[in-house]
Order: sequence, then structure tokens, then C-alpha cells
Amino acid sequence: MLMPAAHKKEYHNAFPGGYVDHVLRVVDCALKLNDVWVEMGVDESTYTKEELVFASLNHDLGKMGDEQHDAYIPQDDQWRKDKLGEDYKFNDRLEFMSVPDRSLHLLLSHGISVSKNEWLAIKLHDGLYDDANKPYLMSWSPETKPRTSLIYIVHQADLMAARIEFEREWNPKLKGEKQVKSNNFNLTTNKAPKQTIKTKTLGSIESTGLMNMLNDL
Repeated sequence: MLMPAAHKKEYHNAFPGGYVDHVLRVVDCALKLNDVWVEMGVDESTYTKEELVFASLNHDLGKMGDEQHDAYIPQDDQWRKDKLGEDYKFNDRLEFMSVPDRSLHLLLSHGISVSKNEWLAIKLHDGLYDDANKPYLMSWSPETKPRTSLIYIVHQADLMAARIEFEREWNPKLKGEKQVKSNNFNLTTNKAPKQTIKTKTLGSIESTGLMNMLNDL
């Protein structure tokens, strides 16, 4: 629940709860984009709306880590926090897997079956940003092209959500505008010295914003 969606501020949603915020936005974007694809004539018979929501909801599940280790842990190098904007770092105790591969592994290892469409949409959600997806997405033969547009809708939804999250965080700063009050919090803002929350993900932090987030659940 408290995982970030990324490890540094220059990326999207690098704050406590950023993962859940991102995933829910991807689901919302996917449903809205699906309406556009349907209006423009996509073959709806090649996927279901349930597959669309499931793939969108679980596309980044691998960012959670595994049963023993979180993927992101608090950055303990102050220089990297100050100079590189890294509030988190990758947990080197966690065995390396790509995010899509770990997402699928976590689902299957917990007895959650996925359809072929869901598997492909989760596996390929980074599109051509990931070279490993080229054999699926750069075929010139009709027989080997993807047979469902679900893959592209989920990718576009993830891209849209991440871009919106980036703009929300960085456009005001790049324009030199005064930051508006936001519901997004990081590890160095909104500190409340008398309130300390301990979580597996964040260790020990002091944050009024985090307290408010938990109180609203």
C-alpha cells in the first residue's frame, strides 16, 4: 500500500503510496482509452473488459518485490538523496527480475491464473521502451503480429498515467511557479515530530501526510 511507483523524484510517483495511485490511474486511463478504441472500430471480440482491468491493475505488480524483500527501500546515502533526488534505492537483497516477469511470477506463484491476453498485456506493457518486447511488437508478418489490441491499450494507459504524473509534479517547477498544495508526499515533507509510523517499506518515517493517508483508509 505504501510502495512508491519509482525510486527517484525525476520519475513518476516517487512517494509513499505512489504505486497504488499510479495503478488506479492506469485502470482509469485504460477504461477511457478503451472507449476511444471501440468508437474507432477495434475488434472487441479479441479481449474482454475484465482482462483489460486485470492487466492494468497488475502490470507493475513486480515493483512490490517478493514475500521476503521489498523492491524499493529508503535511500541511506544522503548525497544521493540531495543531489540525485533518490528517496529510495533498489534493494540488492532482492533477486533480479524484470518488473513484468516478476509481476507474472507473483500472480502464478500465488495461484492466480492469467489468460493469454492478460499474460501478453502484462509482459509487454512497456511497449518498445523494452527491447525484449521487439520480437512481439516489431513483426512485419500478419501471422506473427499480436492478435489482440489489449496489449496496446494497456501500454498507452500506462504511458498516459506516467506522463500525467510527471507533469503534475514537474511542470510547475519547470515553469518557476509556486508549488500548489498537493496530496502527494515524500519522505522529507510534512514532517510531524510527535507522530512516527513504522512500515516494512519505509522503515521509520515522520509524516503528517502519511498519517492523513492512513486515517482516510
